[in-house]
Amino acid sequence: MKIFDTHTHLNDPAFSGNTQQFIDNAKELDVDEMAIIGSNEEFNIEAIRLAQNYQPLHAVIGWHPEFAKEYNEEQLVNQIKLPEVVGIGEIGLDYHWEEDPEPKIQQKVLIQQLDVAKQYNMPVSIHCRDAFDDMYQILKNHDMSKSGIIMHSFNGDVEWLNKFLDLGLWISYSGVVSFKNAPEVHESAKETPLDRLLVETDAPYLTPEPYRGHTNQPAYTRYVVDAIAKYKGITPDEVAEHTFNNAHQVYNL
Repeated sequence: MKIFDTHTHLNDPAFSGNTQQFIDNAKELDVDEMAIIGSNEEFNIEAIRLAQNYQPLHAVIGWHPEFAKEYNEEQLVNQIKLPEVVGIGEIGLDYHWEEDPEPKIQQKVLIQQLDVAKQYNMPVSIHCRDAFDDMYQILKNHDMSKSGIIMHSFNGDVEWLNKFLDLGLWISYSGVVSFKNAPEVHESAKETPLDRLLVETDAPYLTPEPYRGHTNQPAYTRYVVDAIAKYKGITPDEVAEHTFNNAHQVYNL
């Protein structure tokens, strides 16, 4: 079995100085590759550094909506040309915390980064929190089918799942899919086609059962795989194989 954690933050201070240990922990649970996700200038640089120094790691860089006012397009364009960088992200919309920065600013920066991704044929990792309506309209108006779009840590119902699938998105599930109080996510995972399915941890956040309440780490992608397999009624090996191959496809590896 080989598992690909498509969205993790080993560039977070929670993992500082222990990168190799967390990679070793992951390999013990068959997590062989990981995409390290940036969110601002500092975290982008660290994602690239890690990908340059540790073989199973790849960098995905961009400006998270929280840092939309800091967006530096020149820096993004220069960095995505590096061989270690396989995508742009996480980018998107987050209206959860009193809509700050303002939605118009978030939307503008999202569209700017989508345009860069389209120009350079790079896949994107989308962060979407309490903003499905606006996100859907923006993605519908920007044909990214040739680049590839990952809806990271999808937590919507089947209706939203189908709307995003119709736009050609890849759907990635985090530890939320293992939570007992997330029946809509369970149903969405069950209904997501295997050829559009991805898995992730979003570590150090969203720790899956049975370790919920503890700091998440890439190794725990295995428990995301197990949860999805249970809801789909198939083996973890089948989920791992499809999601590993899908990750290689979307990230052009």
